[in-house]
Amino acid sequence: MKLSIFCFARSAKALSSACVHRALDTFFTVFIKTVTLLVLSVSSLTFAGEGHDHNDTNNTAKSSPSDHGQGIALSERSMALAQIKVAPLQARTHNKTLYAPGELKANGYSSYIVSARTESVVIERHAMLGEHVNQGQPLVTLFSEKMANAQADYLVAASEWQRVKQLDNRAVSESARLKAQSQYNASYGQLIALGLTTEAIDTISKDNIASFGQYSLVAQTSGVVLNDDFTQGQRVEAGQSIMTIADESSLWVEAKVAPYSDGAINKATAVNIVVNGRTYPAKVIQEAHVIDPTTRTRVIRLKVDNPQDKLHAGMFVDVHFTFASTTPVLALPQSALMRGSDGDWQVFVQQSPGEFLPVEVELGERFGRYQQISGVPAGVNVAMTGAFFISSQLAKSGFDPHNH
Repeated sequence: MKLSIFCFARSAKALSSACVHRALDTFFTVFIKTVTLLVLSVSSLTFAGEGHDHNDTNNTAKSSPSDHGQGIALSERSMALAQIKVAPLQARTHNKTLYAPGELKANGYSSYIVSARTESVVIERHAMLGEHVNQGQPLVTLFSEKMANAQADYLVAASEWQRVKQLDNRAVSESARLKAQSQYNASYGQLIALGLTTEAIDTISKDNIASFGQYSLVAQTSGVVLNDDFTQGQRVEAGQSIMTIADESSLWVEAKVAPYSDGAINKATAVNIVVNGRTYPAKVIQEAHVIDPTTRTRVIRLKVDNPQDKLHAGMFVDVHFTFASTTPVLALPQSALMRGSDGDWQVFVQQSPGEFLPVEVELGERFGRYQQISGVPAGVNVAMTGAFFISSQLAKSGFDPHNH
């Protein structure tokens, strides 16, 4: 019995050892096969990469057969879909734009400040803020004690002068006649100085003594009421602004330009302003030679016509000054420029129909939508549009302009 048990134990031990050896042999066999497959795969990829075998079933882009590894060739269909347009690079005169923020102001040459010429009290208003008024239209009625005295003096002087004028020379001396006329003229001039119109003076009579001291200020020009800083019953000082009337058929624009900005701005400089997406031509009328101490900018005053009354004082605008280049320059649309893999700017030169080569360029001045470049001779055909598509196809093909 013991012999049987001993024999069974030795058999089990031998069997376990054999299973372990068999498992190890299987593991090493699978490991060696896996490593071998990986090595073969890497070798195949490396070989394919060195051969540049980029076949595309849609024939979108393929390596150039003539300049292998230096450019990319596109089919006519791909160029049409990408809207790629090619044009020769030529030296031309371009316009450079200088931007400045601006604000619309009332035209100081056609504006009028309504003010009392003597201390007065506001009795009644006749025009509201924003209202369009015509020349001669009453704006506000005031009362002044000084005006009442001046009207009374005028009434007396006018009556005396009318009496003296009707007398014969033998009934009144020359000095008395001259005195009466002088007093009349002085009283008339006093009313004019206080702000009365000739029409208002003609209405002064002894029948309306109760209204003495009251007078109305009228609009000296047609325009719109820009402000009315007063209330009824308020006492206003002589010279204090009551209203501002402005003719908005033309306005001023105060453009704030950097003191060291490029371009000599003068009255012949072309300029446009943009408000709410609409462009209006303007004209330079004045140029300040003093730097604003607050904003540290130089103020350029423009004049803009406003026939449709779409512009109003206080609106902010974008001002664009335009300068022409002094000499022809090589420039192309900014959409034709792309960043290379190394961050440098490049354009795509067409070597043959459909075949493009990236060429690095240096940037110069900017002329609106155009950018001056150097590094490409005049006359070569350059992709003016669709540069992004060409760049993406080059990136897919793994092109490196420095052959890194």
